[in-house]
Amino acid sequence: MTTVGLIGSGNIGGTVARLAVAAGYNVVLSNSRGPETLKELVDELGPHARAATPGEAAEAGDLVVVTIPLGAYRSVPVEPLAGKVVIDTNNYYPQRDGQIPELDDESTTTSELLQRHLPTSKVVKTFNNIYFKHLLSLARPVGAPDRSALSIAGDDAEAKVTVTAFLDALGYNTVDAGPLAEGWRFQRDTAAYATLYFGSSPDAEQAGIPAGVPVDVATVRAALAAARRYADTGGN
Repeated sequence: MTTVGLIGSGNIGGTVARLAVAAGYNVVLSNSRGPETLKELVDELGPHARAATPGEAAEAGDLVVVTIPLGAYRSVPVEPLAGKVVIDTNNYYPQRDGQIPELDDESTTTSELLQRHLPTSKVVKTFNNIYFKHLLSLARPVGAPDRSALSIAGDDAEAKVTVTAFLDALGYNTVDAGPLAEGWRFQRDTAAYATLYFGSSPDAEQAGIPAGVPVDVATVRAALAAARRYADTGGN
């Protein structure tokens, strides 16, 4: 049975863990505060989950998800991830992460920064452009007519095959946006970012959380094609 290591167990990490356990994976969770702070989540997930340190999660995972604030990406352990497929969920928020000149001038992307930090790993970008509650609620089995698609980007073809299979098991189709350098197409505030999966209903509006709506492969592809760089839209 494949083990998924999680470096970071917040909203996205916890949701990926829930979907992974439901799909039959083992998960090893970690965060920056210590394994003891994850007891409640581990108890909820049951016998296929355990808590560990980031280094231990990296070592244990056949597939590892890095889902921490971007400003902390240099804290991700390097050696235990050598040769492994690493899923990157990061987004750049300057007010949280501090200014990163290479991202401000769009000369690189968030996932390329992580790949540079993990030179012996195979980084694939995904999960960064969907609200965590929608990630949970929109998962569907293979063949479901309302199955949604998620974007991926990566430089290693085999790694993208691995991540595509993982997303399929969790309940999603995949759209390949290209190499990591094209990951900007579904970064924060682009046409393919989180609002793509937001719907509206009276109940959702009252709750302040718009309901998730299924988004098919064709719609995701169109949104990726419509994406514009920050420099071309006057923002960052």
